[in-house]
Amino acid sequence: MTIERPRNTAALSLVSLYEISKILSSSTNLEASLRAVLNLMSSYLEMRRGVVAIVDDAGAIEVTAACPGRVADQNGGANLPEEVARRILNGQMPFVTENISEHPLLADYVGATGALDDERISLIGVPIKTFGRPFGVLAVARVWNDATEISFGDDVRLLTMVANLIAQTVRLHQRVGEREAIRAVPRNNLKPAVQTALKEMGVDTVIGHSKPMQSVFAQVHLVAPTKSTVILRGESGTGKELIAHAVHALSPRKDGPFIKVNCAALPDTLLESELFGHEKGSFTGAIHDRKGRFELADGGTLFLDEIGEISQTFQAKLLRVLQEREFERVGGSRTIKVDVRIVCATNRNLEDAVAKGDFRADLYYRINVVPVFIPALRERKEDIPSLAEHFLNQFNEENERQMRFAGSALQVLARCSFPGNVRELENCVQRVATMTRGEVIEDLALPCQTSQCHCQVLMPRPAFQMATAPTEAEQLADAADVADWNEMDDLDNLDALPQRDRLVRVMEKCGWVQAKAARILGLTPRQIGYALRKHNISIKRL
Repeated sequence: MTIERPRNTAALSLVSLYEISKILSSSTNLEASLRAVLNLMSSYLEMRRGVVAIVDDAGAIEVTAACPGRVADQNGGANLPEEVARRILNGQMPFVTENISEHPLLADYVGATGALDDERISLIGVPIKTFGRPFGVLAVARVWNDATEISFGDDVRLLTMVANLIAQTVRLHQRVGEREAIRAVPRNNLKPAVQTALKEMGVDTVIGHSKPMQSVFAQVHLVAPTKSTVILRGESGTGKELIAHAVHALSPRKDGPFIKVNCAALPDTLLESELFGHEKGSFTGAIHDRKGRFELADGGTLFLDEIGEISQTFQAKLLRVLQEREFERVGGSRTIKVDVRIVCATNRNLEDAVAKGDFRADLYYRINVVPVFIPALRERKEDIPSLAEHFLNQFNEENERQMRFAGSALQVLARCSFPGNVRELENCVQRVATMTRGEVIEDLALPCQTSQCHCQVLMPRPAFQMATAPTEAEQLADAADVADWNEMDDLDNLDALPQRDRLVRVMEKCGWVQAKAARILGLTPRQIGYALRKHNISIKRL
């Protein structure tokens, strides 16, 4: 006997989608996640059987998950007749049959469902796809009794939404698998087909093997196929423009234009003309009509960098365009409509700016649809060696050199904090490559090993504070401490402290003359003395 309960209501659909999204985003095991989704749907939809089938590289349809699982184990692909699956894939439309016992292609399906005399089994199948042709099928066998009023519309819509979530998850797992395979192969040994796959994945120029960057890639792969506005948050120099390129490359708009604008580089008057265009004669120097960046990006993606820097006056003008996707050129009266995907970026704390009244709340909500946070380089130090070698390869190509890093040099770089992020690392690599005479960059050649690193200037120093008014003697002692710190600040910093082995090597090279060692390391003799005592190194007398 079928238990009656409210089904297909908006609330029930939302709850089921919420639970399914949690399942798909909480596990790295694709098959287990899909089985859990089917099991959940069996309780929500009184489902007698569910199947997720994916097309493999050879074009065959393979059952990836089934509910109940034992049916898949025993019968394999017989869970879903292949001809039915092909119809769904080729037609790219839902497939619905009210009573499978009356459908010639589903005769084998009837015997396995165990329907009672007063029950009918219906089959609902929908294609699994992101964009382009479907690559899988989600099919559900539903149970109805004779007293139940049949309505498939809500079920088809719900299954289509579930299939969309599954599609994003399957594609994400496939791309992660591709990246794992590619990562194991040296870049210079990649076959052309693999290099093409990297470019198609949109991560050819985005280097990031660390967990924080893998999380960013996962978010990009999920949001890219949609039309949602994306805002990239992160410090300056973290590579937000490259991520914006990846969002565009992975979207259905990849064949359209990718137009970028730095909102902080232009005053309001020029920015308005730059974004919206102008009519001939609208101002001095406007000798002809000019399309703005919104028009140029029609059918593609518009990247608004440093959007947090625009004035409140221009924020109001931009808000209308983002809401309505229409505008007028400067000096014009004709309304122009565009189809543009917006990707924004900022290194500002927009929430603080809204609270202070510096940034409009309505514009904030308009652009903060899907935020993606790009980690600072110090939060993904595992990527520093790969990034450094990438920048060195670029330098070699541009300057016809054959330079390489010594292992010790990469270890030193990996310990640096780089407050300027990837941009600072790139500058560091170019600098040391330019100043190195041989073909191997040793650790001693790095600026941070000779107290010439810009990072040390940018990093904050500890504040010296007194709880009570100091005596004259205390003032003199504190002044000496501060002077010592100004000379020794690098000695207590892991990024700049001469390591014991390296210090011994330099001292031996200099015949244990501290002044010579100080000149090589870019330190003072006093600092060398502190370092020798800190590492308990006995000075040899030659």
